[in-house]
Amino acid sequence: MHPVQIVDLFAGPGGLDVAAEKLGIATAGVEWDSAACTTRRAAGLATWEGDVRRFGPSDFPDADVLAGGPPCQTFTVAGTGAGRRALDDVLAFVDRMVAREDREEISKDLSKLEDERTGLVLEPLRWALEAIDERDKPYRAIVLEQVPAVLPVWEAYAKALQSEGYAVDCGLLRTEAFGVPQTRKRAVLIARMGGEAVQLPSPTHRTYRKGVARDSGDGSLKPWSTMGEVLDRESPFLVISNYGTGGDPKARGRRGSWEPSATVTGKISRNRVVGLDGEELDRFSFSEAGRLQTFPTDYPWSGRDVGQQIGNAVPPRLAIHVLSAAFGWNPPSDEVLDSLRTWTVAEPEPEAIPVPSGTVPEYV
Repeated sequence: MHPVQIVDLFAGPGGLDVAAEKLGIATAGVEWDSAACTTRRAAGLATWEGDVRRFGPSDFPDADVLAGGPPCQTFTVAGTGAGRRALDDVLAFVDRMVAREDREEISKDLSKLEDERTGLVLEPLRWALEAIDERDKPYRAIVLEQVPAVLPVWEAYAKALQSEGYAVDCGLLRTEAFGVPQTRKRAVLIARMGGEAVQLPSPTHRTYRKGVARDSGDGSLKPWSTMGEVLDRESPFLVISNYGTGGDPKARGRRGSWEPSATVTGKISRNRVVGLDGEELDRFSFSEAGRLQTFPTDYPWSGRDVGQQIGNAVPPRLAIHVLSAAFGWNPPSDEVLDSLRTWTVAEPEPEAIPVPSGTVPEYV
């Protein structure tokens, strides 16, 4: 295996961990949701169930890569007053943390936030700074991803990490541009210590555009992947979204099996699947929904709220590209990407599980 261990904050059911394992990298995932932890354990992924605020870099002394996708509920309404306030609050806290302002004061002010989840997006920065200040061992690389509304936070992180000696790149990536059979945008940040330039991965597939031929272009990029290519359905089908455009149920979005899926959400089981003759077909199973996210066909989804687990996860295929770029490796080979089709459950190696102190540390 590569001499790298990743500590994955807000690890969910294992999207990034699956990617890392396929690259031969050991992972340790911290996740508070018991349902997601049930899936992780069924998959054989090393899992610490608990609040990331009760852990820190010293609990994972061998980890030299930090990854995470903090909750984003307060930023998904970025166009509203509440979303704007949440963003302004976080950007101000980033500056205070980098300036090494008194931790007790920051902790006190964070407790006054309108929504306590807002402060969770600061956790990766807390871990990164503690690794520098207290562990005296900066993370070799940092990988963060979330919904597009979080990009301004990643841009503030980029400036902060650059001031600490990291080379950083961040921006929006489209999942279908990396062979994921789904249109989904993610805000991604990658950073690497040491000054060597770092860049987000380059697309390998064409971006989906409704009404544009799949094989259009100059041939430098592969055609985008389709639902029909990854699902074992006997005939073409249409997916009718549970959501109506502009709130109109008669204007529900539609995608054909010859197109990539729309963004997979926790409500994917509510989407109707119909044949081209209008016949009602079976709705997507958990395995099928997972495959649209590029999880292995036999991934052992378990516990409650599986649809939500799937919708919240980062697509492993995208994560493989992002991790490879973060480490300065060549793009993943077809062999590595093809290995995502199946999953072998392995017993995690026995290890001492760090016990949180019971108190939330400063900066939270």
